[in-house]
Amino acid sequence: MSGRFKLNPRKVGLFNLSPAQGSVHNRHRFGRGDGGGRGGTSGRGHKGQNARSGNGKPSPGFEGGQTPIMRKFPKRGFINRNERTYAPLNLDRVQHWLDEGRIPQSSKTAPLTVHHFLHSKCIHNAFDGVKILADGAQFLKTPIHLSVARASKPAIRAIEKLGGSVVCEYQNALALRDTIKGRTDRLSAAPTRREDIEWYAQWKNRGYLHPQVIQQNPQLSDRTKAIAKELNRFKTQRPEDRA
Repeated sequence: MSGRFKLNPRKVGLFNLSPAQGSVHNRHRFGRGDGGGRGGTSGRGHKGQNARSGNGKPSPGFEGGQTPIMRKFPKRGFINRNERTYAPLNLDRVQHWLDEGRIPQSSKTAPLTVHHFLHSKCIHNAFDGVKILADGAQFLKTPIHLSVARASKPAIRAIEKLGGSVVCEYQNALALRDTIKGRTDRLSAAPTRREDIEWYAQWKNRGYLHPQVIQQNPQLSDRTKAIAKELNRFKTQRPEDRA
């Protein structure tokens, strides 16, 4: 067999693969008696926290039982769990992207969404949605139709002056992710907080729950119309009627 098969040391194959020299070490065998070199206390010393078994490692910032330095400094403020961060987008940037053909022309039935702005690099992070701002409104020359999370009132006036339209739609994290990916097979959640319901039901904000906005924008689904009807009825109810 050895005469028929000759090993070529220059050729790399499964038959001559091995770890690099010095890269593999024998594991230490702790607690196997004094003859092994690590018997008795197994290299942990005598007593103390690190000599015990089962208590795990101390948490980050642990200082042996004394008051940690992070607890000695006073704290100010709080974290608002309901706070939302919107990606700002100015009208001059939208017009520049339109002129270069990076985003398509829009219509009422096919408005521009966060999907177009994010994939065209017009914005670099969607955060909790897009907010349209009026900076550079004098450079806007093309009628555009938008479906975004928020829009300032000067931006709405500048867009509608050219024949465009703005619809502000509520989206939770899952609905925003579906919009970014272009998915339309799942239903969007309705707003549940009173502040959101009141904001998206106002005409001045071009909220998608306002009857006039629904009438002017045919792309809104029948489910959106049903949700708007229920939420607007709930908003006008008295507390004794809701019970």
